[in-house]
Amino acid sequence: MKTIRNIILAGITAVAMSSCSDFLDLSPHNTLDPETTMTDDVAKALTLGCYRTLQSSNMYNQRIWTLDIVAGNSEVGAGGGTDGLETVQASNFITQTDNAMALYLWRSPWVGIGQCNTVIRDLNSASGLSEEVRSQSLGEAYFLRAHYYYILVRLFGGVPLRLEPFNPGDNTAIARNTKEEVYEQIIKDCQEGINRLPAKADYSDDDKGRACREAAMAMMADIYLTLAPDNHDYYGDVVELCRQITAMGYDLSQYPYEENFDATVNNGPESLFEVQYSGDTEYDFWGNNPQSSWLSTFMGPRNSDFVAGSYGWNLPTQEFVDQYEEGDLRKDMTVFYQGCPPFDGKEYSSSYSNTGYNVRKFLVPKSVSPEFNTSPANFVIYRYADVLLMEAEALNEQGLTDEAAAPLNQVRKRAGLADVSGLTQEEMREKIIHERRIELAFEGHRWFDMIRLEHGDYAVNFLHSIGKANATKNRLLFPIPQTEMDANPLMTQNPGY
Repeated sequence: MKTIRNIILAGITAVAMSSCSDFLDLSPHNTLDPETTMTDDVAKALTLGCYRTLQSSNMYNQRIWTLDIVAGNSEVGAGGGTDGLETVQASNFITQTDNAMALYLWRSPWVGIGQCNTVIRDLNSASGLSEEVRSQSLGEAYFLRAHYYYILVRLFGGVPLRLEPFNPGDNTAIARNTKEEVYEQIIKDCQEGINRLPAKADYSDDDKGRACREAAMAMMADIYLTLAPDNHDYYGDVVELCRQITAMGYDLSQYPYEENFDATVNNGPESLFEVQYSGDTEYDFWGNNPQSSWLSTFMGPRNSDFVAGSYGWNLPTQEFVDQYEEGDLRKDMTVFYQGCPPFDGKEYSSSYSNTGYNVRKFLVPKSVSPEFNTSPANFVIYRYADVLLMEAEALNEQGLTDEAAAPLNQVRKRAGLADVSGLTQEEMREKIIHERRIELAFEGHRWFDMIRLEHGDYAVNFLHSIGKANATKNRLLFPIPQTEMDANPLMTQNPGY
């Protein structure tokens, strides 16, 4: 039997001993004993380490959702002074190579990639595993490696491809691959995920929250939609993937919008993939491996005592709030405004915010999270409404504008809005991107949508329209951090920095 050597992973000891009975607790417990024999339980426990980076404040617990601030949906808020200065700089497009947001967004995915590389190497060569567990665990690792690289390539452009574990003494100098080469690897890894992962319905309750086939298919559709302006055939692939997901039993009319953000639901029926949190206070709230979600704590209106923490980050702009159509049910679930429905029995005042608005959709009442570090609310990365909107966009870009209305109208119907019909292709294009902005607000999608549309021209034009005069095509990529430039003699900087 093959043994595993020198691997420090999340949840190994606790999960291996409990046969993976609590997927929500992904926290570090110990180092795997070098003589531990590879078994199905150990393989599943090792694979949990690939998820750990997702939970970090440098990923989905803060930096990914703060991209909505960069995209112009909101402002920082925070406590003034230097609090959030790196995000203010990024959102004003004056970022330099020492910017902390750029540094954190660069560093964190590499940690996850390294973990995935180790799991892929060891599970491919290990004996003693059932083929079912080997295939599923590899599917998770390939999917997550693709996801981490997908984040990097959209934020920084072409990056080095490291596909083997890094060992002490290995050369740290590695050149950037082209953006095309990175996407080729991402697609290859994502396809491995599609081929190997079970459907969400096939997971037991013990494994609820692991990556599923629908998640990999949704990410592949997202990738193809990003690349389709340069390869029109990808639009057909997007439609096919989205319809395959629908055929697996998804029905938006059965899924309440607000359940996607309800900490007492988590991994609900619309969700395809979420970052998991338990709210366990045993682990450091401010560390890189928190078990508590930051969103409620950070987005609660400052000085309101609405939720535990209430730090007042991420303040929606007037321009964003003005985008809601009359009667849109999502507005009262997404933002606080003067005269909005009470939250947990408390009335909102516009004085809580510099813009007059706060984000509502992620807040967790004190009855569920009584302290700043106890929120168990997951963060949804992919959900079915996103799939329908991707299908609508891909159909419209193929000239099938009337057909595109059907998936779009499913999303609008749930929001309490009238169907659209009889639109031109350009009108439908604008309607779909508007719908994505509202439906997926503050969920980390808007920035990536903006920069993929019209090869970035959409982003620059929109940002200029809201007064972001420093926004240029070059500034749609973050700078390679100076620390990386100094440490890697083969690294080259992005243009404009």
